Amino acid sequence: MPITAVFAGMPSVTLTDVATMRFQSISFFLMLFLLVSLLIRWIWNSLRTDFPRLPRLSYPKALALVGLWGMLFLLVLTMISGARELMTPGAWKKDGLTYSLADEKKPEPPREVRVVLPEPPRREKLQALFTLLAAYAAAHDGRYPSVEEPAIPAEAWKTPHATGKRYIYVPNRTTRDAARVLACEPELFGDERLTLFTNGEILRMTNGELSVLLESGGK
Repeated sequence: MPITAVFAGMPSVTLTDVATMRFQSISFFLMLFLLVSLLIRWIWNSLRTDFPRLPRLSYPKALALVGLWGMLFLLVLTMISGARELMTPGAWKKDGLTYSLADEKKPEPPREVRVVLPEPPRREKLQALFTLLAAYAAAHDGRYPSVEEPAIPAEAWKTPHATGKRYIYVPNRTTRDAARVLACEPELFGDERLTLFTNGEILRMTNGELSVLLESGGK
């Protein structure tokens, strides 16, 4: 048996994905067209038993008949579209591959609803956090706890915002640090954020003021 040499890297000509899909679509409709023509030929010739005067329909004539019907249907649909536009000029506009009413009001996308909490509950939640921190500091020589301290409940670190985002906490603080930033709200409530100091005072500060204060060590 002869041996045929095979060379690596030989070119392979194939269709692209788009061309393959189009070829499959054309093949499907062509097969459907041929089958419908065959069905029409069978129905027509079957009627000759009851109507002998009907001429015998060959397959090529059946193909021509189905093609003619298809073009007539396309013409009728085009006329219907044109009549619709003439009866209602300017009422239809192109919307992608189809047409839609020009004055049709499409539903607006849902707007993001931002819930702004009033200051009193925010201040109360921050005051509750300081109560826990101060109690811990009183029992540990004035040193405030770390973020991982299990004595402070995880819920106490969360803001009253719906996201439940945690407060920004500055560790390594003591009660002897006079008026230094201990904790503050994240950027969830607008331009002003409540800020807790080591002496228990809670002040409103803008993002810019708080950024400068934190960069300088919270003094």
